[in-house]
Amino acid sequence: MKALDIKLWRDLRLMWSQALTIALVVAVGIGGFLMCLSAVHSLERARDDFYAEAHFADLFATVKRAPRSLVAPLLATPGVADVQPGIEQIVRISQDGSSDPALGRLIGLDPRVPRRLDQVRLVEGRWPADGGGRLEALVSRGFAQARGLAPGSQVSALVNGRQRRLHIVGIALSPEYIFAGLFGSPDQRGFGVFWLDEDALAAAWDMAGAFNTLAVRLAPGGARDADGVLPGEAAAIRALSAPLRRYGGAPPYGREHQASHQMLDSEIRTQRLLGTVLPLIFLAVAAFLINVVVSRLVATQREQIAALKALGYGDAQIAGHYLKLVAVIIALGALGGVALGHGLGRLLLGLYAQNFHFPRLVLHVPAALVALSCGLTLAAALGGTLSAILATVRLSPAAAMRPPAPGRYGPTLAERLGWRRLSPGLRMILRNLERRPWRSAVSVIGVAAAVAIVMMGHFFRDAIDGIVDTEFGLKMRSDVSVWLTEADDAGIDRALARLPGVLAVEPTRFLAVTLRHGHRSERVQLRAGPADPALYRIVDLDGQAQRLPGDGLVLTDRLADKLGVRPGQPLLVELDSGPRRSLVLGVDGTVREAMGLNAYARLDAFNRATGEPPALASGYTVTLLPGSEPRFLEATRGLPAISGAFSKASMLRNMQEVTARNLLIMSGMLTVFAAVIAVGVVYNNARIALAERAWELASLRVLGFSQGEVSWLLLGEQALLIALALPLGLLAGLAMVHGTAAALTSDQFHFPAIVQPRTAALAVLTVLLAAAGTAAIVRRRIARIDMVSALKTRE
Repeated sequence: MKALDIKLWRDLRLMWSQALTIALVVAVGIGGFLMCLSAVHSLERARDDFYAEAHFADLFATVKRAPRSLVAPLLATPGVADVQPGIEQIVRISQDGSSDPALGRLIGLDPRVPRRLDQVRLVEGRWPADGGGRLEALVSRGFAQARGLAPGSQVSALVNGRQRRLHIVGIALSPEYIFAGLFGSPDQRGFGVFWLDEDALAAAWDMAGAFNTLAVRLAPGGARDADGVLPGEAAAIRALSAPLRRYGGAPPYGREHQASHQMLDSEIRTQRLLGTVLPLIFLAVAAFLINVVVSRLVATQREQIAALKALGYGDAQIAGHYLKLVAVIIALGALGGVALGHGLGRLLLGLYAQNFHFPRLVLHVPAALVALSCGLTLAAALGGTLSAILATVRLSPAAAMRPPAPGRYGPTLAERLGWRRLSPGLRMILRNLERRPWRSAVSVIGVAAAVAIVMMGHFFRDAIDGIVDTEFGLKMRSDVSVWLTEADDAGIDRALARLPGVLAVEPTRFLAVTLRHGHRSERVQLRAGPADPALYRIVDLDGQAQRLPGDGLVLTDRLADKLGVRPGQPLLVELDSGPRRSLVLGVDGTVREAMGLNAYARLDAFNRATGEPPALASGYTVTLLPGSEPRFLEATRGLPAISGAFSKASMLRNMQEVTARNLLIMSGMLTVFAAVIAVGVVYNNARIALAERAWELASLRVLGFSQGEVSWLLLGEQALLIALALPLGLLAGLAMVHGTAAALTSDQFHFPAIVQPRTAALAVLTVLLAAAGTAAIVRRRIARIDMVSALKTRE
C-alpha cells in the first residue's frame, strides 16, 4: 500500500464520526433522489406496458343509445384506426353485512367477440359464463381488496330498478381503471367495476343491438405532446362529434381527460417534482459539509503537506490524495444511498399499489439514474473542496511549514452599533462568527434547509386537511347524496322527506356540457341547484359561500381564463342530453375554487332555458338526524328511482384511512431526513470549532473557567446559529410550500399552500432535538479535552 493511501485510512479513522455524518447526508440525498425518480420511472413503465398490452384507447365517448350500425361509418372516419362499442351502466351496489353505500360500473363483455381495445386482464378466478339466469361477474381488484371480495363472493346490484345478485367468479384489471376511486378520491370502497355478460346488460336496459359507450383508437401519427395529446386528435374529435350527437352523445375526449389516466399522470408529475427539488437540497448541504471538513483537515496538515512536498510529492499527487478522501466519503454515502433508495422505492411503490392497480408493478432503478445521482453528488463535493485543497497544496514547502496567519479580531457589528454592554462570552462568540462569515452563513442555511424540509414533509398533510375541511365541511353540508336513474320532477324530494331521519332535502342536477366562447371550448360538468344552496354550497378559496345571482352561469376562475370569457359576456352551452341541444347563457360571475373546472347555474332558470320542467333534478342532497343514516340508506333501496347513494361520512372515513397512512409515512421519512441534515450541520460545525479552538478552550480552563463556561463558548455559537436559522428556515419552508403548490396546480386542481402552526412547531422542534442531541455529544468531548496536548503550540 502506498504511503498516501496509509495516510488516507488514518485520516478517515481519526475523523470517522464526521465522515459518517457526511456520508449519511449524502445517503439521504441519493436515497431520496432514487426513491422518487425510480418510483416515477417504475410507474411510467408499468403504465406504458399495460397500456400497450391491453390496447388502451385514445378517445372515449358516451351516447344515450346508438345502433351498432353506426360503428361502420365511425370506423371510416379519417384518422380513426379502430372503434369498439360497449354497454355500461352505473348502479347501486350493496354487500351483505356492510351498510356502506357503493356505486358500481357494470361493463358488458361479449365472450364471442374478444375486446380489441381496453382489454380486461384476469388476475384471479375465471371468466364469466352463462349462468342459466344468474349473473356472473368479474370485479376490479381495488374494490375487491377494499371490500374483502373473492371468487365465490356475492353482492347485490340495483339493475334497472330490480335487485340482482352478482356472483363474483374472478378479479380483473383494466387500463381504464388503474385508478378507480369515487370522484377522484382514493376511496375504493365506494366505487367498483364489474364486468359481466353483455347480453344480460343489453336485456336489462333494452340495449339489444345498441351501445352507449365508445372507445376509439387513432391511426399512428406521431408522439403525444406534453399534455398527452396525439397529432390529429382534435380533427378526429370534430369528425366523430357530429354522428354521435344525433344519438345523445357528447364530443369524445382524449386520455388527458380520462379519470384514471389523469390521476396517474398527476401523481407522476408530483413525484418528479419532489424527486428533483428535495435531493438538490441534500446534495448542497453535503457539499458544504465536505468543504468545511476537508478545508479544516488541509489547514491542520500544512506541516505534513510541506514534508510530502519536500520528499518529492507533486501538487497533483497531494491534491489527488485529498480528493480521494472526499471520494471515499462520497462512495460510502453512495452505497448507503443506493440501498436506501431501493428500500424506500419499494415502500413508495407499495403505497402506490394501494391506489393504482397494474398486472405488474415492480421497482426498476435504471443504472443511468444511479450514475446520475452519484455523479452529481461527487461533482458537487469535489467542486466544493477543490479550491480549498489547491490553495494549500500550491504553497511552497517553506511557506507550508509556517503556521497560518492568525485571524484578525476587532469590535463586532453589535459593538460598532453601540451595544457595549455585552458579556465577555457573548463578545467572543460574536467575534468568532464574524471572523468566518461564509462558514457561519452556510451553517445557518444548512440548518434552515432542515426546517424547510420538515415543513415540506408535513405541508401535504396540511393541504389535504384544508381541502377536506373545505369540501366536506364548508361545501358539502349534507349527510347523504342520492342519484336518480333518470332526471325527474315527479316528487322524489317529497318521498325522500318521508324517509327515517330526514331533516332537509335539496335538489341538484349534474350535466356534462361543452362551453364555447369564440374558438375556445371546454368540456365540463355543470351543476344546477338552488339560488342560495344550503346543503351543497359554492365555496371559494377563502371559505366564503357564494350565491347564484342571476339566470346565467357562475364559472370557476380557471375555467373562465381558459375560455377567455369575463362576467357579462355570453357563452354557448352545448348539452349532451335534453330537448334543446344548445343555448346561450351569460356569465354572471366567477369563483375561485380548489377543485375542478366547474360551472354553476340556478336550477329553475337553467331548466326554463332548456325547455324542461323547473323542478327537474337528477339527484338530491339530504341532511339527517344523528344516527339515522343506516336506516335512511336501507329505506332508499325501496325507491326504484334512486340508482345510487353516497355517504359523506363513509367516504371521508375510507379516504382518511388511506391518505392518513400514506401521508404519515411520507412525512415521517422527510422528518428523519431533515434530522440527519440538522445533525450533520450542527455536529460537524461543533467538531470543527472544537478542533480549531482547542488551545483557546484549554487556556480558559487553566485560567479558572468552569467546564460549563467553556462549553457555552462553543455551544453558544452553535445555538446562536440555530436561532438565526430557525426563522430563516420557516420563511424558506413557506417559500418552498408556495412554490410546490404553484407547480402542482393544474387546470383541474388548485393545490392550496397551507401550513398549520403545528407543522411549523414540529419543524422547529425536530431541529432543536437534533441539535440538543448533538450538543450533548460535543459537550462530552469538551470535557475530555487533554489540556496538556491542546496547549502545546509551535512558534
